[in-house]
Amino acid sequence: MQYLKNTVTLELDSGLCTGCGLCTMVCPHAVFEMKNRKAQIVDIDDCMECGACALNCQFGAITVKSGVGCAAGILNGILTNSVPSCNCPGTKKNETNCC
Repeated sequence: MQYLKNTVTLELDSGLCTGCGLCTMVCPHAVFEMKNRKAQIVDIDDCMECGACALNCQFGAITVKSGVGCAAGILNGILTNSVPSCNCPGTKKNETNCC
């Protein structure tokens, strides 16, 4: 399930990756796969910015701003039964357009 294209804050530093594979186990959307003993991002737009990968990466190879951005805004709107908003610059109150 993809939310919005080209808005995800997920970053992977393959130089810091040790190949433990934990990110592939904790990611609910299978954003990561292992190739040549290193993690790789399969499709960054599948990321929902939950932060499980970064929280479980002991080597600091993964960063993501969990709970922020457009994906979080849309999810919060759905969960609270309100108008989705990411509070992006230029977005007006009660406007459904996000980024």
